[in-house]
Amino acid sequence: MHTLLDLAPEVADALARGAPVVALESTLVAHGMPWPHNLETALALEADVRAHGAVPATVAVVEGRLLAGLGATQLESLARGGAAVAKASRRDLALLVARGESGATTVAATMFVAALAGIRVFATGGIGGVHRGADKSFDISADLLELARTPVAVVCAGAKSILDLALTLEVLETHGVPVLGWRTATLPAFYVRDSGLALDRRVDTLEEVAAVMHAQWALGLGGIVLANPIAAEHELPRARIDAAIEQALADAAARGLAGKATTPFLLERVASLTGGDSLAANIALVRGNAVLAARLAALYVTLKR
Repeated sequence: MHTLLDLAPEVADALARGAPVVALESTLVAHGMPWPHNLETALALEADVRAHGAVPATVAVVEGRLLAGLGATQLESLARGGAAVAKASRRDLALLVARGESGATTVAATMFVAALAGIRVFATGGIGGVHRGADKSFDISADLLELARTPVAVVCAGAKSILDLALTLEVLETHGVPVLGWRTATLPAFYVRDSGLALDRRVDTLEEVAAVMHAQWALGLGGIVLANPIAAEHELPRARIDAAIEQALADAAARGLAGKATTPFLLERVASLTGGDSLAANIALVRGNAVLAARLAALYVTLKR
């Protein structure tokens, strides 16, 4: 195990036994949702993973240490800290470690730590991607490059709807990242089940997904996206969510927001414009992803044996 990485005892024991483990990100806790929904959701995700046969490993940087598996006190500290907690992507990890500081890990940083720990499955809400207007800003999430090089399967509801989904798919294709549609032939759009963008690969059984994972890493290739649509009963009407996103984007532009500050602002603004309905959808979809990830992790370790 890496000298800068600490595993929670439950996670260390599971990995030593070859038992299934699912990584969870902490940016969702600190930056993705308001208090107290963030803590409630973080605890619910861990419970969902356990209920479906796997061990949860929420990832963060705490006082200069990479952690896979957080205690209740650590989770609550991140949740209460909110926006004051550093948002840590891959580029920030060394600085936080060197300074002995703490941070909530993004998809990219969580993938990196998960791979370091030997965790192969990671559940999140939606991956980052190409931001709208990227032809001028060049604002492209580090998540996409991390997927290209880091051998972790990411279960998500596609990319966040606030992004340019077509360009996000193009970048993933350019970098050789398989995007598998879980019982769908189109890319999910976070709050909406169907973006209208076709995927090359649909998978209908977890055995298919596990076989792709095994072949992908036997070939020395990088990450995999398993795109799981939000459950139909939690989906928001496309016209309503599109209108909220357009308004939120206009508000962000008026404030001159860019970089890391953009996504948390947009998610919070969309939640406000939808009267909290987008937050409820976000919670529902990430919990659905955690359940699917736990089932996948359990099957993968069984087949690997």
